[in-house]
Amino acid sequence: MKITAVGWSPGSGWRRDDDDPAAQIVLYFAAPSALAGQDVHGALRDLFPKARILGCSTGGEIAGADVNDESVSAVAIRFDSSHAELAEVRLADFPDSRSAGAALARRLPVTGLRAAFVLADGVQTNGTGLVQGMREVLPADVLLTGGLAGDGPHFQRTFVGADKRPTEGVAAVLGLYGESLRLGWGSYGGWEPFGPERVVTRSDGVTLYELDGEPALDLYRRYLGEEAANLPGSGLLFPLAVRRPGDSETLVRTLVGLSAEEKTLIFAGDVPQGSVAQLMRGSFPALVEGAARAGSQAAPQAGPALALLVSCIGRKLLMGQRIADEIEAVAEVLGPTVTQLGFYSYGEIAPHPASACSELHNQTMTITTIGEG
Repeated sequence: MKITAVGWSPGSGWRRDDDDPAAQIVLYFAAPSALAGQDVHGALRDLFPKARILGCSTGGEIAGADVNDESVSAVAIRFDSSHAELAEVRLADFPDSRSAGAALARRLPVTGLRAAFVLADGVQTNGTGLVQGMREVLPADVLLTGGLAGDGPHFQRTFVGADKRPTEGVAAVLGLYGESLRLGWGSYGGWEPFGPERVVTRSDGVTLYELDGEPALDLYRRYLGEEAANLPGSGLLFPLAVRRPGDSETLVRTLVGLSAEEKTLIFAGDVPQGSVAQLMRGSFPALVEGAARAGSQAAPQAGPALALLVSCIGRKLLMGQRIADEIEAVAEVLGPTVTQLGFYSYGEIAPHPASACSELHNQTMTITTIGEG
């Protein structure tokens, strides 16, 4: 397995570690400004003419142990004996994200499928439904990971492209095939709960109306204090831990919007009615330790490998200039033979650490490792 790092920045243009005209896959993560300013897909096609190309817009790009903005981070991969397939759907062609996810999964050949890495529009996708639909179709032993495309902190327009220029309203998946693949995953948050647990007394999918019978927006405003004036943006710093009815697993949900008139909150994934919810907040040491724990979970056994890091935009906004600390913590755990590539997302997709069943997560560091041998 050969991995070639590729990148672009406004100051230096395109750069790459090596030429590999036989590369089979290119994965890239690009700032919205980079996608608007040039043909990223076309440039990568020129560099790697035989490769299948998959990428999306971001809230920040991860290359090695660095976190960048306004850039493109990419890798070209050539397997020794494995191979890959790409598929995509337009979300508007389906009644909901669940059916879009099922259709997307059906477009991958099943024979020999080991892993599916999915990227989807971060604004138009209900990530919970997308994952549910894919899980209903994919074989149970297929590793399902990925993330929702980003748009910096703006939550307005996100882009995904599979073998074409990225556009809005798309979900795409990379299928990996081969007995020689070495796969790993890890997902962890590091956020700390505060305040009492409350029952979700009224919700509809991603829209939260009431907690303990009180309008959700009123409760958030009371707990956030001065930060309430900056909602919904400040809600990224105070996610919601959700435990579904009859379930011991906790999922974290990110606030992405609100309706002041209806006093409702809109999250990046479903908040089921009847579930138990609790506000959370982050600290630098806890978030960095969470990233390191995800790295430990995903660490490959030996040899060169690629680590795909999908971390949440909320973590980046909270940690600010110290955000590289979590990437460096992962790099230290994974070691020098692992190439890191990734992006800051509007939602992360990975198995839940407790159940090993893939879910939409928010506010986590999620890692997929891919090796061969």
